[in-house]
Parts: sequence; structure tokens; C-alpha cells
Amino acid sequence: MKFFRKLRRNEEGATAIEYGLIAALIAVAAITAMSSLGTNLSTTFTKVSSSMTGTPPAQNP
Repeated sequence: MKFFRKLRRNEEGATAIEYGLIAALIAVAAITAMSSLGTNLSTTFTKVSSSMTGTPPAQNP
């Protein structure tokens, strides 16, 4: 019985799982934000480049 009481009071595993879930959530949010920002920056730089040269932007295959 002592083993089961000790096991019930042990919360180290639950805390580690919570920290892991928080880290995963932050990583997903950061990846989403950076992906959106990267797409917007790419579009902006393409527009600036084409306006400076006076030619339409090249299409990637």
C-alpha cells in the first residue's frame, strides 16, 4: 500500500508532460507565425525588386 500512496503523490511525470505540451504549443505558434511572415516578406521583396528593375518578376517552375 505504501508504494501506491507514494505513486499517487508523485507528480514529476505529469509536470514533465505539461512542460512538453507547452513547449510544443509554443513551437507550433512560432512556426505558423514565421511561415506567414516569410511569405509576406518574399512577396514584398519580389515587388520591390520588380519595381526597381522595371521588369515583371520571374516565375519559378
